[in-house]
Amino acid sequence: MNQKVLFFSTRSGLKLSEKIAYHYGNFLGKIRFLEFSDGEYTPCFEQSVRGSRVFLIGSTFPPVDNLMELLLMCDAARRASAHNITLVIPYFGWARQDHKDKTRTPIAAKLIANLMVASGANRVMTMDLHADQIQGFFDIPVDHLYASRIFIDYIKKLNMDQLTIASPDMGGAKRARSYAGYLGTDVVICYKERKKANEIEFMNLIGNVKEKNIILIDDMVDTAGTLTEAANLIKKKGARSIRAIATHPVFSGNSYDKIKTSYIEEFIVTDSIPIKNNNEKIKILSCAPLFAEVMQSVHNDESISNKFII
Repeated sequence: MNQKVLFFSTRSGLKLSEKIAYHYGNFLGKIRFLEFSDGEYTPCFEQSVRGSRVFLIGSTFPPVDNLMELLLMCDAARRASAHNITLVIPYFGWARQDHKDKTRTPIAAKLIANLMVASGANRVMTMDLHADQIQGFFDIPVDHLYASRIFIDYIKKLNMDQLTIASPDMGGAKRARSYAGYLGTDVVICYKERKKANEIEFMNLIGNVKEKNIILIDDMVDTAGTLTEAANLIKKKGARSIRAIATHPVFSGNSYDKIKTSYIEEFIVTDSIPIKNNNEKIKILSCAPLFAEVMQSVHNDESISNKFII
């Protein structure tokens, strides 16, 4: 029997969810949120999900309501007898808390993985986790997609000579080397030390950028402090042009102003998180076609290995 496929979205992820459903060839299911005067809410499916494969779509960026909505939707689908529930999470929030870096602190990424499994999810689909090992926090299948499939095509279309890939910190060195290896370019790495979270003490550059066209690669941009500092340092070292690529545009604090006044000529991101402000330097590439393709393959029990470039 051909299993029915249903799509539902969290409220904050509605725009991206509509794009994913469109590229899949489907439409979003009917769901409404009942709200109480104290801020409490509950999702309510307005159509049957019994026996269906259900895709629940929504990024879990702060505030916590975005995560809670997804968990409540998953629990509701399980209790309504959905046959299979996949959480489609373009941006997996709290992924930076994947280990204890000091005493008496939580491992939030593991806690959230436990909550998702406990809510009734059978599968999780996400993109560019901050740390690959988070996949191991789940006791259910995890489809970890890479935005390189989206960005590589764009980089090739730029058709730039003297291209060099750069990492804004040591943590992104592996990612930068993967891009550089695929594109056949050099790689440079910025080394930074922090005073505290979101505050850089100093930064140095490893490699030559003189007269090079630089593309900074990162998985996410929060305050944009690291990327803009790296861009300014690279420009001082003689780079010809500087672009930045980041999968998840968190863009907190005064990040938009930092980008606007930095040496970054173009900032390319996906739509895994809604952009709050217009900025002429920011270019958005949609991740909807990639998710739609993989969701189709998952539903048809097909391999997804051909969806990966690097």
